[in-house]
Amino acid sequence: MNPFPSLTALPQHLRQPQVRDLAWALFAPPLLSVAPWRQRHPLTASEWTAARLQHWLEDLDRDPAPLLQWLTYGNTRRLGVYYERLWQFVLTHAPGVELLAANLPIRDGGHTLGELDMVLRDRDGVHHLELAVKLYLGPTAGDGRQALEWLGPGCQDRLGLKLGHLSQHQLPMSARPQSVAALAALGIGECESHLWLAGYLFYPWGAQCAAPLGADPEHLRGHWLHRRGWDAFVASRPAGHWQPLAREAWLGPARCGVEECWNRARFDEWRLGLEPLARAQLVVRMVEGDDGDYLEAERLFLVADAWPML
Repeated sequence: MNPFPSLTALPQHLRQPQVRDLAWALFAPPLLSVAPWRQRHPLTASEWTAARLQHWLEDLDRDPAPLLQWLTYGNTRRLGVYYERLWQFVLTHAPGVELLAANLPIRDGGHTLGELDMVLRDRDGVHHLELAVKLYLGPTAGDGRQALEWLGPGCQDRLGLKLGHLSQHQLPMSARPQSVAALAALGIGECESHLWLAGYLFYPWGAQCAAPLGADPEHLRGHWLHRRGWDAFVASRPAGHWQPLAREAWLGPARCGVEECWNRARFDEWRLGLEPLARAQLVVRMVEGDDGDYLEAERLFLVADAWPML
């Protein structure tokens, strides 16, 4: 589904974090190849060639000021909002694509029914696009094939529930009379609704867990682990420097200079200092790259021993 398969490795070579996240959004595979609604990559019908898009991203990596300025508007502390803002930036620059509306509120009198994430026009017509980025942890009991078994790190979300909300509420929203009227007020007629769902699936270390039904064969993945199992886990892994990843850095592959790389003592002090019921922590194993920087080799959710706390 990625219209630029030759660029999938580009994000790890970019140095500026927000540009790396932007490239990740463009080239990450979807979580699902079979979804309860039609999926469509937002740049499916853009006029970018792979070479032109790579050049644009590399220029942005050298001078990220336009992207950083764009991201100052809106509450991008929320990962989903940050992801949407990255896509909005891309679509305002993509040749052959016109972003007609973003986060368009749909109201019935004084009551807000929801919003349309994006409405865009390209050579294939007008499209209502719902974007989502999610991270889900698989079960230790159950085979993992059912979407409802996959739980968000904060225990407030499940893959099955998210898919149900998207297919039953968010994606049909553009066909409601209130949406038709809101779109008509902007000079927009009929549009098709599509989904683009990206993210990571984390498999329980040391347990048998299959991918959920419909998972894309190329989906991004990691492991998750109760904190009591850390010593056994790390003894089984290749050499590297483990360190936590801040929530705002959960999208693209981590990269850092040698001076930012944690040693074993610092990581262990941080890990052992966590409160017993601390929220799930995303950690990464960093290895030295060819250019001397350290690059992410794998990622893991380290969760409280009492997780999931439902």
